[in-house]
Amino acid sequence: MRDFPNAVMLFAAGFGTRMGALTANTPKPLVKVAGKALIDHTLDLARKVDPATIVANTHYLSNQIERHLEGTSVVVSNETPNILETGGGLRQALPLLDSNPVFTSNTDAIWHGPNPFQVALDAWYPDVMDALLVCVPPGSALGHKGQGDFTLAENGLLKRGPGVIYGGVQILRTDGLFDIEQAAFSLNRLWDRILANGRLFGVSYSGKWCDVGSPEGIILAENLLSETDV
Repeated sequence: MRDFPNAVMLFAAGFGTRMGALTANTPKPLVKVAGKALIDHTLDLARKVDPATIVANTHYLSNQIERHLEGTSVVVSNETPNILETGGGLRQALPLLDSNPVFTSNTDAIWHGPNPFQVALDAWYPDVMDALLVCVPPGSALGHKGQGDFTLAENGLLKRGPGVIYGGVQILRTDGLFDIEQAAFSLNRLWDRILANGRLFGVSYSGKWCDVGSPEGIILAENLLSETDV
């Protein structure tokens, strides 16, 4: 088992229903923020940690994403006929990723500040962690509705409850995926098992973060990107 991630999984298969008409004919990862597709914002960050492999899963309007990624080194894991959610999608892509642990990342957020992949890598202690989630304090999160996903202890341990927001980037050991029988399932299933074993950790993000899950989020993200560096 390799103790440090050498591959990145990008989640790009969802329907983007909160985007309304913007995703009627365009998959959400190709929606543009400041003139650049959302997935390209994430790719720019992922490439800076020099992974050996980057995989993107696709389902909704997958042909558009595949064309967009032509000529890059990104490998596509197409989910047909059914979407597999984050857990099932990651499990299907494991032979392509060839890494354990792996980075995973959503593709519908904008980060302004330190590279979240590097933040995770710097805080990763494989002897005690099975998952390390980059989390955002509520005061640094734009476009997010809700009370947060986890409480973050001083020693980094995560528990369910209102508090910090999961920003969508993590390092994750994947062994437990094979113990889940369903084909399609959320990574929340695996997190709950890791939490029960006391090996679910978080690291607080020091910059700002914007959820681009709705049209309003695009405006917030573009304003954030126009700010001077933090």
